[in-house]
Amino acid sequence: MSNQESAVLALTKELISRKSVTPEDEGCQPLMSSRLEAIGFTTEQMVFEDTTNMWVRKGTEAPVFCFAGHTDVVPSGPVKDWHTPPFEPTEINGYIHGRGAADMKGSLAAMVVATERFIEKHPDHKGSIAFLITSDEEGPFINGTTRVIDTLEARNEKFDWALVGEPSSTHKIGDVIKNGRRGSLSGDLYVKGIQGHVAYPHLVENPIHLATPALTELAQMQWDEGNDFFPPTSFQISNINGGTGATNVVPGDVHIQFNFRYSTEVTAEELVKQVESILDAHGFKYDLDWTYNGLPFLTAAGDLVQASVKAIEDTVHYTPQLLTTGGTSDGRFIAPTGAQVLELGPCNATIHKVNECVKISDLEHLTTMYERILENLLATK
Repeated sequence: MSNQESAVLALTKELISRKSVTPEDEGCQPLMSSRLEAIGFTTEQMVFEDTTNMWVRKGTEAPVFCFAGHTDVVPSGPVKDWHTPPFEPTEINGYIHGRGAADMKGSLAAMVVATERFIEKHPDHKGSIAFLITSDEEGPFINGTTRVIDTLEARNEKFDWALVGEPSSTHKIGDVIKNGRRGSLSGDLYVKGIQGHVAYPHLVENPIHLATPALTELAQMQWDEGNDFFPPTSFQISNINGGTGATNVVPGDVHIQFNFRYSTEVTAEELVKQVESILDAHGFKYDLDWTYNGLPFLTAAGDLVQASVKAIEDTVHYTPQLLTTGGTSDGRFIAPTGAQVLELGPCNATIHKVNECVKISDLEHLTTMYERILENLLATK
């Protein structure tokens, strides 16, 4: 392994060793920015409440390519369940183990090293390169990427392409690019009844009984048929809480939490209207609070898709799938700006698990893919 090839592994280890559990950064961003400043980037730190963010840019001209990602990780869970200490990066059989190895410190290292390589080869590249990095993607995500985007939008600072380093790959590196994500809409439903003794049903109104037919209707509803890029919208009940704990008491209310993962075939406003119409038709009293977690987005075609597919084909000699499966990502905050947004990163089999790891050779391949994407978009012909 050459010095250039091993650079990504060395930086990955440095990042993993920093215990940056949400929303802590623990010096990960300064470590990255110092490397980038050495090759001509300017760093702007944006701290909002408990969250550290950085906007790092080289160049002032369009087009603008942005690497986006997060330095924070989820908690390790019981340390005793790990083969090795979660924040002591350890090589085992060709893999690097540690919390954040796949999600997403390996990607961050690959981004930095790829950018260093690209600028060394193409010092007079066209356009600009930027990094948008947050320490709050795994947590509440209210003071992270979304706040940085608000700041950039307020001063009309745009970028054309955004590559998010989320672990998109399924079986082998680069087999999947996420070219969109479903929208996420959550509801907190409180159905009101009248509490009383189970032996006197004429004196009570059981909110669980009241809600059940409506919930059944919602669960059986077909909201749309999806499209070429998105599966049909899904409705799932995640929590039901009601009752006093006694078997002889009818509860006075029941709390139901549910979530939509929805396609571009329907809007959040349409879903809200349909749900409330169904609930109203069943004639019980309720309160309903909605949480808009993120709009769906899709980058179906364009320069970024073309550049990324070609980079993967040239690196590993197979063609990736373009998919929109999985949960949400910070791409949902970037897409409304008009930028083309893709997610490309390591295999996701071990993310958020004990013994999280990533194949070292995959990090080398990912670095090459990122470098080739930059070349395909910004190299001077």
